[in-house]
Amino acid sequence: MRKTIVLASVLCVGLATTAAVAHFQVLIPSTDIVGAEDDKTVNLDILFTHPMEQGPVMEMGKPRQFGVLVGGAKQDLMASLVEKKLDGKAAYTASYKVTRPADYVFYLEPAPYWEPAERKMIVHYTKVVVDAFGAEEGWDALVGLPVEIEPLVRPYGLWTGNAFRGIVRKNGQPVPFAEVEVEYYNVGNQVKPPADPFITQVIKADGQGVFTYVMPRAGWWAFAALVDGDEKMKSPEGEAVDVELGGLIWVRTVDMK
Repeated sequence: MRKTIVLASVLCVGLATTAAVAHFQVLIPSTDIVGAEDDKTVNLDILFTHPMEQGPVMEMGKPRQFGVLVGGAKQDLMASLVEKKLDGKAAYTASYKVTRPADYVFYLEPAPYWEPAERKMIVHYTKVVVDAFGAEEGWDALVGLPVEIEPLVRPYGLWTGNAFRGIVRKNGQPVPFAEVEVEYYNVGNQVKPPADPFITQVIKADGQGVFTYVMPRAGWWAFAALVDGDEKMKSPEGEAVDVELGGLIWVRTVDMK
């Protein structure tokens, strides 16, 4: 009986831990490359979920900021957000029309999310880059988020099997040996992970905050650099709790045909 109780406890802890560490802020555009003959409107899906497992969807509060960085200038896009329900939880969509050759860096600061399993608040600063009309300039521009991944590889026009490299920055400075979680956006649950460690890939940056990961499948990939916040936040119960800050970037790979 004792063995059964212990085993059940271990399983419960394991399941809770898996659920807690697998959250990713999704910011996925309808395309990452807009050509001259393409539709000029980019539609963005915004939700908080587990990408590889395709759920559950977590409730999102109203984002603190949502915008786009173009040619060194920021544009506030908060008014473009449209709330929708996914599995009964609040998520968002937005649309933006590109007007000139440039790289458009869309960025999001979500409302803090309370994770009861870890007794901490989570804030994932997220961005994605869309190239318009072959500009191919500005993809490495920093938004200036508290935690941010600076791409060292152009984050679009990537083949399956290409390596993505980036620098983890906190308050503009590289974070030595930062932990980076990686997940695939598993549309239709086509990929069946053989064991839990396959769901979220975990890598560490080097002493200069640089990390590398080779993407083995076509589709959208999320890179989440996780660091501790410098200040505590209040939990829903009013308790001062730790904060997990994430700097995320989404990139897409395409199969050679």
